Amino acid sequence: MIKLVFCARRRSELTREQFSDYWRNHHGPLFQKHAQRYRALRYVQNHTLRGPVNDAMRASRGSAEPYDGVGEIWWQSVDDFLAVVKDPANVDLRRLFVEDEARFVDLARSAVFFTEEVEFPLLPA
Repeated sequence: MIKLVFCARRRSELTREQFSDYWRNHHGPLFQKHAQRYRALRYVQNHTLRGPVNDAMRASRGSAEPYDGVGEIWWQSVDDFLAVVKDPANVDLRRLFVEDEARFVDLARSAVFFTEEVEFPLLPA
């Protein structure tokens, strides 16, 4: 199984609340509507918490400004993903997602990449 990770920063003219609202209430349902056609197995949005606990965590590590959120999409394999994006019947779907992302995500300040999860089950205490 592979996972696309999208570390998103909002467009500068949007507040955090506007970014989160659009992502949760427009883009999420848009992807959900087409997920089966896109062969996606799972879709998760992680909205960054604001406040002292995250500020302290960042300060303790000298980290840069956090992303406004992290999106995750799972596929069975690289081949499954490539079959979807190479299918001429899906050109409109790819365009739809990218155009919608550009409405609320600063694509130049964001990062997107594929990963393979390595899970470490927690040992009993």
